[in-house]
Amino acid sequence: MIRFPAPLRPGDRIGVTAPSFGVPTALRPRLDLAVAWLRDRGHEVEVGECLGGDSGHVSAPVEQRAAELNRMLLDPTIRAVVPPWGGETAIDLVDRLDWDALATAEPTWVVGFSDISTLLLPLTTRLGWATLHGSNLMDTPYEPSPGLAHWTALAGATGPVTQRASGLFRTSGFDDWERDPTPTAYTLDGTGTWEVVGGGGLDVTGRLVGGCIETVVNLAGTPYGDVAAFGREHAEDGLVVYVEASDDPALEICRNLHGLRLAGWFEHANAILVGRTSAPPSDHFTQRDAVLDALGGLDVPIVLDVECGHVPPYLPLVNGALAHVTVAGGTREIVQELA
Repeated sequence: MIRFPAPLRPGDRIGVTAPSFGVPTALRPRLDLAVAWLRDRGHEVEVGECLGGDSGHVSAPVEQRAAELNRMLLDPTIRAVVPPWGGETAIDLVDRLDWDALATAEPTWVVGFSDISTLLLPLTTRLGWATLHGSNLMDTPYEPSPGLAHWTALAGATGPVTQRASGLFRTSGFDDWERDPTPTAYTLDGTGTWEVVGGGGLDVTGRLVGGCIETVVNLAGTPYGDVAAFGREHAEDGLVVYVEASDDPALEICRNLHGLRLAGWFEHANAILVGRTSAPPSDHFTQRDAVLDALGGLDVPIVLDVECGHVPPYLPLVNGALAHVTVAGGTREIVQELA
């Protein structure tokens, strides 16, 4: 059974902590702007102690990060936890969360992507919590692109949310927040849309689950990333598995996707969504080649270039939500049931 956190409302408290990489001093103005954005919309925001980003690859020692995250997740007055962004080694926290206490607690929205996938995945597969793969806090002030919803709209929803392919994307990097912390609109200078491998269309339903390939692959085969068991639990609905590459070259992504395949991630998949990526090829072996090499032999439809990855804009997806995906003619749409 999927347990949805209470819909997020103005006045609700939001916790900010960095389970992985912190925020360097030079980028604190962007953090302040993002916190102010939430406060301007009526939220009380608690900014945690684990945010340092001027030394090392994590915001604080693992014991402190785990304690702060556990506290926020178990505090019934905190309705959402939104890290500033991802990082590299949130995996050091997964066996330090208080899983027994969390299993009896009311679920809290946990929001983010990239290395935050490392936490979203086990919260959904182990506890049945719906978690929100969407913009991190530092990206939260950006306006959603046409057809897409802001993550706060999904966290506050009490019924279905429909999103459609935006048709636009950013072709180069991210805004330089050190130079200018204020952008609230993406520069989208590329065009492209969802593509079903082999052509044609699809119309499928399933429970959403997935995340960033480079981080979640390290959970496969452990109690914290048993998507095969999650698929068996929800075999009546089946799964819609989404994966997205951050910046690893194509051959590494290919190996990772094969690893996920061998771990049973796609055994109950009714469709696979692949996020748009700017990750590099390996010589002449492209990211598309990586997907086809690892997953092309499965009898599962694959949709490429979905806006659920490291290339803006962002299409927020709720792990555990029942999703209806349609690609037919000019329609490219995903409807998520959020109650």
